[in-house]
Amino acid sequence: MKATEAKLLEFLKKSSQFVIPIYQRTYSWTAKESRQLWDDVIRTGSDDAIGVYFVGSIVYIEAGQYHVTHQSPLLVIDGQQRLTTLTLLIAALAKTLDGLQEKDREPVDGFSPRKLRNYYLLNPEETGERHYKLILSQTDKPSLISVVGGTDQPTEASLRIVQNYAFFQEQIAACQGELIALCKGLAKLIVVDVALNRDQDNPQLIFESMNSTGRKLSQADLIRNYILMGLEPTIQTRLYDLYWRQMELEFGQEAYGVNFDGFMRHYLTVKTRDIPKLDEIYEKFKGHAREYVETPAGVEALVKDIRHFAKYYCSMALGKERDGELKAAFNDLRELKVDVAYPFLLELYDDYANARLTKVEFVEIVRLAESYVFRRSVCSITPNSMNKTFANFTKALDKSEYLESVRAHFSSLPSYRRFPTDDELRRDLPTRDLYNIPRKSYWLRRLENHGRKELVALEEYTIEHILPQNANLSAVWKGELGPDWQRVQQDWLHTLGNLTLTGYNSEYSDRPFSEKQNMVGGFKHSPLKLNAGLGQVAHWNEDAIRSRAARLTDLALTVWTAPPLHVGEHAKAKAKLVGVKPLTIADHPRVSTAPHKPLFEAFRKEVLALDPCVTEEFFKQYIAFKSETNFVDVEPQAKRLLLTFNMLFSEINDPKGLCRDVTDLGHQGNGDVQIGLSSVDELPYVMGLVRQSFESQMGSSGDG
Repeated sequence: MKATEAKLLEFLKKSSQFVIPIYQRTYSWTAKESRQLWDDVIRTGSDDAIGVYFVGSIVYIEAGQYHVTHQSPLLVIDGQQRLTTLTLLIAALAKTLDGLQEKDREPVDGFSPRKLRNYYLLNPEETGERHYKLILSQTDKPSLISVVGGTDQPTEASLRIVQNYAFFQEQIAACQGELIALCKGLAKLIVVDVALNRDQDNPQLIFESMNSTGRKLSQADLIRNYILMGLEPTIQTRLYDLYWRQMELEFGQEAYGVNFDGFMRHYLTVKTRDIPKLDEIYEKFKGHAREYVETPAGVEALVKDIRHFAKYYCSMALGKERDGELKAAFNDLRELKVDVAYPFLLELYDDYANARLTKVEFVEIVRLAESYVFRRSVCSITPNSMNKTFANFTKALDKSEYLESVRAHFSSLPSYRRFPTDDELRRDLPTRDLYNIPRKSYWLRRLENHGRKELVALEEYTIEHILPQNANLSAVWKGELGPDWQRVQQDWLHTLGNLTLTGYNSEYSDRPFSEKQNMVGGFKHSPLKLNAGLGQVAHWNEDAIRSRAARLTDLALTVWTAPPLHVGEHAKAKAKLVGVKPLTIADHPRVSTAPHKPLFEAFRKEVLALDPCVTEEFFKQYIAFKSETNFVDVEPQAKRLLLTFNMLFSEINDPKGLCRDVTDLGHQGNGDVQIGLSSVDELPYVMGLVRQSFESQMGSSGDG
């Protein structure tokens, strides 16, 4: 590698052509980065005390080890965003100068429209693509050529190219008096010119180590480069065109930048059964991909597999599904915004695509996942660790009895991971505040359109409180509700029985109930299923709200169904160890009697108080405290309690250094971390360690 400092404009002038390889990300700078560059250039050009302004490095591969002395294209490894944005700025300046009177067209020597184009944007004696100084990849290439060549944009224009070029045109038009400052600023820009030798330098390692001053590379950018960068150009092009380009097109320009990292996280969860942290997706991918990237055939198998799963993801998460029933099911689940379910559903989609799962079964399973999430929300069950529930779901399935196996597993989920029963939904749905929750239109739409072939477009309606929200209710309303009207309004205002849909919200206002019934567009004349029966109610009071809530709850039970009861009973019966007497604390005399009994009871009390989901189970050699599974195991010993945490030793935060790494040692309990507990005085510190293990299992990073 050879690096030198160079003035940007001289560097561009000497270079024959820069080409962005197909494995590089698309142009991604937004108006924010363009605004920063504009401000820096103007400030630099306006201040004679500033001699130069550094805008970053341009890293490229050339045939030889010398700097730009020949006419071969340079493949850009790092610096695409700066090169492209500065090209747009120079093109916008040239366009503006074209429109000025001839005496004003060269505000600074060397900055006429012709010189700007022929020095920095074009190779005037070349034709075809060689005519242009900068060739971008795929979506961006036609748009930049149109900008530099002054032609109309293609139908599928690059959004960022068009937006940033327009931004620079607007800025230049707004500051005609600063054209000299702009030209001077451009002349002061310097870069580090970094030429790589293909035989000696590793472009991928250099690429990873570069710290860009612009938009941070996404995990997906790094992954694409990792897969394609080391391949021969012909293989790169073939794999990109066959697979990666198809993914970019399926996602679309905006969604690719926003959603592809998330997709790769779900993909890796399916493949590794481990949920990568958001900033570790690339590292996890490299570990997963090592066995593939040793040969071109292996790389192709990997990219092809990613392509398949990306198509499934776009069908589910981006509304690209073509089958009507599946599309409706995916749309409803997507509206709940439960991305953590996608690893589970991606694997199911792969089985569906390969005829291991029928469409009828797939639709029912998606609906069960939707019901599971919605019921848990209504019943206020903590969402923590739901990511792990879905990530590990298929490990428990018998795919020879796919649907029954899914039903049984949903039914057998324990404690805080449970699938809420019909009784729980009947108890909580009527009294839940359903107005001040995210996505409140979701449940109204699902109730209204359930069983309809002609769906109601919810956008045409607004949510109506039958009993008004106004704290200063009219005398008529107070009389309707009775002497306890304040409590009734407080308890039932935002609940199921008092909420509906209407197209006459402003007309209803705070009118008395009888007027809402009989007016034009009133409840008696409403075509909506949600308003059925409101025209026949004599008085709107607590009893009426309760009655309507009960009726709508019955409907809800058919919309958000639970697995059939017999499945749950079968799963629970299957899980029981028939004829085996469960162990109790009495089977552990070292903690049920002195001297360790007080210490164990104090520890036990603290652990069980962590969360209502924590349970205790006794085994022959140790006592387990569980949430999703064991998070701390207690082995009673003669002089202490030996605790084992179900964590990797590298994950524990142990400031005092008291924990022991038992990763490669035989031991009782689950996990790689052990510590002894000998007295109550040690309990506060030890409980801090226990809490780490519990929160690690519960997924308290916010991923639930």
